[in-house]
Amino acid sequence: MLKTIIAKSALGFGILLFTSFQLHAQRQCGTMDLLNEKFKRNPALKAVFEKKQASLFNLVQFRKKNKLAEKTLANPITIPIVFHIVMKNPGLVSDDQIIAQLDTLNKDYAGLNGDSVRIPSYFKSVFGKSGISFCLAKRTPTGEPTTGIVRFTTAKNTFSNSDGESVKHASLGGDDAWDANKYLNIWICDLSGDLLGYGTFPGSTSLNEQGVVVDYGCIPGGSLTSYNKGKTMTHEIGHYFNLYHIWGDDDGACTGTDYIADTPNQANSTAGCPSGVLTDACSPTSPGIMYQNYMDYTGDDCLVMFTKDQVDVMEGVLTTERSALLTSDGCLPAILQNYDAQPRLINNPASRVCDPAFTPTVTVFNRGALTLSSLTISAQVDNGNITTTNWSGSIASLTTGLITLNSMSVSTGIHTLTIYSSNPDGQIDQDQTNDTLIMTVSYQPPLIPPVSESFEGNQFPPSGWDIVNNDGAITWQKITGYAKTGNSSVYMNNVNYHTTDQKDYLRLPTVNIAGVDSAFISFQVAAAVYTDPSSAGNAWDTLEVLVSTDCGNTYTSVYKKWGADLITRQGSTQTDFFPSSSEWRKDSVNISSFISQGNIMLAFRNTNEWENNIFIDDVNVRTVTVNPNLKAQGFLATPNPTKGQLTVQFYPQPDKLKGIAIFSSIGQRIAETQINIGQANNYYTYDLSHFAPGIYIVRAYFTDKTITKKILLVH
Repeated sequence: MLKTIIAKSALGFGILLFTSFQLHAQRQCGTMDLLNEKFKRNPALKAVFEKKQASLFNLVQFRKKNKLAEKTLANPITIPIVFHIVMKNPGLVSDDQIIAQLDTLNKDYAGLNGDSVRIPSYFKSVFGKSGISFCLAKRTPTGEPTTGIVRFTTAKNTFSNSDGESVKHASLGGDDAWDANKYLNIWICDLSGDLLGYGTFPGSTSLNEQGVVVDYGCIPGGSLTSYNKGKTMTHEIGHYFNLYHIWGDDDGACTGTDYIADTPNQANSTAGCPSGVLTDACSPTSPGIMYQNYMDYTGDDCLVMFTKDQVDVMEGVLTTERSALLTSDGCLPAILQNYDAQPRLINNPASRVCDPAFTPTVTVFNRGALTLSSLTISAQVDNGNITTTNWSGSIASLTTGLITLNSMSVSTGIHTLTIYSSNPDGQIDQDQTNDTLIMTVSYQPPLIPPVSESFEGNQFPPSGWDIVNNDGAITWQKITGYAKTGNSSVYMNNVNYHTTDQKDYLRLPTVNIAGVDSAFISFQVAAAVYTDPSSAGNAWDTLEVLVSTDCGNTYTSVYKKWGADLITRQGSTQTDFFPSSSEWRKDSVNISSFISQGNIMLAFRNTNEWENNIFIDDVNVRTVTVNPNLKAQGFLATPNPTKGQLTVQFYPQPDKLKGIAIFSSIGQRIAETQINIGQANNYYTYDLSHFAPGIYIVRAYFTDKTITKKILLVH
């Protein structure tokens, strides 16, 4: 748009990002919708993003003013791309289509596209040609050969930009990003509705979500007529390099901006494929609007150009916010040594062991060019004795094998387990930089309840507790200033956790509840939701209490609440929820059915759906052991003799009890409790201290019997 850029302030970015804009049915890009929703949920992210944007555009203007822009890239830069094809049938996208798409990108960004002849004479002077090119990645982040095309079969029919970007996460039915500092990640999938694609601006999301998503129908040879020449990907990568839509997303107000000086002001997106001069309310005279620009919504046959200032922005971003790509080796072929064994993963033990003795298992990757037939694997706990396993078998080149090591043991406490390999096929390993794995292992003997925790100590997680955070993102954390008792609690920051359906575990110490009559876990909870709790069909954050009898390998859910059943603040809260002292509720869970299992592991599990925060405080695990005489007789009156205070107890809870009466030795009724059927308790108390010493009779009346006990009252 023809405008002054340098005078734009951060306020201008806020106006741009929160104005509504109309999407035409012919092409839909979800980039701005996704960005606006993230900022709505996380105002702090918006503030940081706007500050970076203002700084970036001022830098571009400075470089242009000082004639530095043309020197941004001294030589053409080639960026490695990994294409993640995530579909029920990923074979629907051929390698030839990917190669054709790559060719389109390289021509569009270099300004070598044959259709650039369609640029009208009045825009040719601003036709931009960048020094950015792309390659199919030739090596993986760990250095193995690759084609740069990854096919993943998913169970999901479609994806969208509002489902937690699940296409970017293996745990949500997608495929995890490769290192975004070294690769441009592009996900090709079946997008829902009319959505053709979306991209991520620098700094707008976490590193593992940076990249571009495109519908498989709009790559070359795709099924979406008018949008199957590959220009959608050119457009979305423009967002990745910080280009805004050419019309400024202002819904025709003519006050928005794309922060580019050599693009005409434009009222709204362009549909179809116009020809000749096209004017609108923002550019009412010739030459009109630049509907030929890749950052418009025109059909693929009409998208033919970036401008020089757009190129300046993209190259400026590449040398600043995305500068890590400049040193990527992703386009260089991988070199295989003959003998190169790499321990990849310690499968067992997990981070916590429930028995001091364990048998390690390790996944080994053969990075060598030759089949691996023997290997020495050494294991050591802390600085203790080294346990050596001499393995023999067969692992083909560039495949993995599972190897079981000799048994080891640990003492109580937190330890460092080191496992390293050597002597592949009796030879010196030709890359010893990848031979070692190190992990932390903790062991604590099971505790005998009661076990209580209010998170007031300096250590978090507390001793014996741990956290399982599979995605490495937001998880359970301690917070001060918000608690039911004391000054601290733990919480899940779900309101800022936009990757949905992630499960985070806060696990208690192992406890032994064998030999008791009943067991319970209780805790204080505080929670709120972002969405109106009466909304039907919404996906809610969920809190569960889990029990594991096999040291966390599997779990049974014994408590599960979400939405209106979980929250302690009514209505919706569209800012970070932090509870007041009155916004807590005590919940208790009976875990008596696990008594016969002996040692058990209890855990809180949060499943996030981008709603709002959940807090936990004052966790207590307790057991109850019934008097053996009571268990044997089912009815006791104690103590006997008594000085006045008397407790009448039943075991188990009496569902047919109608009433209790106490009589003197001459038959006078001195106390009585009438009970509605089905509402009886396990015990009742009476004060007989104001009666004369002597023998008294306690009678319990049931629907089918009467039970009598004699007691002696003394003073």
